[in-house]
Amino acid sequence: MFKVPLTVVGAELLRNELQRLKSVERPNVIAAIAEARSHGDLSENAEYDAAKERQGFVEGRILELEAKLSNAQIIDPAAIESDGRIVFGATVDLEDLESGDQVTYQIVGDDEADIKQGKISVSSPIARALIGKSSGEVAEVLAPGGIREYEVLDVKYI
Repeated sequence: MFKVPLTVVGAELLRNELQRLKSVERPNVIAAIAEARSHGDLSENAEYDAAKERQGFVEGRILELEAKLSNAQIIDPAAIESDGRIVFGATVDLEDLESGDQVTYQIVGDDEADIKQGKISVSSPIARALIGKSSGEVAEVLAPGGIREYEVLDVKYI
């Protein structure tokens, strides 16, 4: 198995979801199945079918989270010695050279990525173009609309 990179915050979020699934969702599904069974004939029992389907989803997600956490390489951006270069976990301020728009992104693992929160996946085209760059350098990103150029304004490790 290969290691899955996660920030400290991302690993904590996955642990919290796993805990919630095991301590809240799993018992709720078991109770729903028991309730549906008490209604008699299982062959035409929609509640039972729905509860069993939910159980399959919950158990599958638990297995998925356990596998990800067991293969996780947890990286603390604040503890990285990278001499101002963009690495996994870094927060970068960028300027789109064409439009002049400024954006801030943190490079995180695939499971943590959320563009609305300014977190981009390490496997995204923009993150791959940024890795290894320093403040003042220009990164060329092959986007669906063509090549976009971003100047790195600042690199932080928070």
